[in-house]
Amino acid sequence: MLLTKNPTSQNSRSQIRELNSTDISQWDDFVLGHPFGTPFHLIAWKRTLEQTFGYLAKYLVAVEEGHIRGILPLFLVKNPIIGKALISTPFAVYGGVVANSGADVLKLHERAVSLAKELGVDYLELRNAHREQCATTPNVDRYVSFTQPLVSDENALLESLPKKTRNMVRKSLKTKFEMRYRCKALNRFETLYAKSMRRLGTPCFPSKYFANLVRNFGDMIDIRECWLDGKPMAASMNFMFKEDMHIYYAAADVQYNHLSPNTYMYFDHLRWAGAHGLKTFDFGRCKRNTGVFEFKRHWNTTMRELPYEVVLINRKELPNFSPVNPKFQLAIKMWRLAPLWLTRLVGPSLIRLFP
Repeated sequence: MLLTKNPTSQNSRSQIRELNSTDISQWDDFVLGHPFGTPFHLIAWKRTLEQTFGYLAKYLVAVEEGHIRGILPLFLVKNPIIGKALISTPFAVYGGVVANSGADVLKLHERAVSLAKELGVDYLELRNAHREQCATTPNVDRYVSFTQPLVSDENALLESLPKKTRNMVRKSLKTKFEMRYRCKALNRFETLYAKSMRRLGTPCFPSKYFANLVRNFGDMIDIRECWLDGKPMAASMNFMFKEDMHIYYAAADVQYNHLSPNTYMYFDHLRWAGAHGLKTFDFGRCKRNTGVFEFKRHWNTTMRELPYEVVLINRKELPNFSPVNPKFQLAIKMWRLAPLWLTRLVGPSLIRLFP
């Protein structure tokens, strides 16, 4: 996609307005046809967040002669922790403006800032995946994402991995794991994921969130499980989006870490996706200098900094509600010690505070 060099919003003839019912199908067509479109820009994500958390959607479109030239999904979020914010988009790693020209990027950004002031929010947050989506200089740099080009040959995939990871994969391949694809039941995945979230000191999602994702995204969602001796040891929820496979939620039972079911599951995802003609595997977002960061960077991946933009409206300092914030360390330690039944009971009410 070619963006206008040093564009101004006056260079765009598009009109900016809020999404209406007649735009729905054209919106998704635009997302699917744009190189920067993601699953989190689709209407399915909007429906999921509305149905699960009740956030107010304020979706903007740039329209010229009846055709969408740019989009910006936004949600108004209010709670005692973050205050009042306009976010693109909650619980997503990618968001922000997707447009056909730099001029439309600027125009949508300008309207978002104007809307943020009208709504009286503390800040506007745009979770951009690419620098071309930015209208200003990105000012949040704590997150990166990792991707890997896919190959159809399993041996070539294995040989491309760094030595340490390759040895771990070979070890896991000697264990008779069984992969199950397109799993319909959510209970095993949810249990493994809730255990993982507690271990990380993070609240878990409500069951209806995952159920809404499956219903709204349909065949685009693929839940996979890794079994051994009749026991589920790891599981993942993936987006099959255009020519990419996004592993978005994943967890493994730590008591079986010595068998490396998580390593096996990731390798199986990579070889399956390559064999089925997909082009890119998206390992997702993580924070620098964490265990997840180290795991992802050792899969022959390409790291990309995520250029998030935060525009302060009524707030004076940039927000930081990340778990690495020292202010949350005591709460995280206490959460890790709580029984699983309690974290699953209370977690869904808390997670909505950290979108």
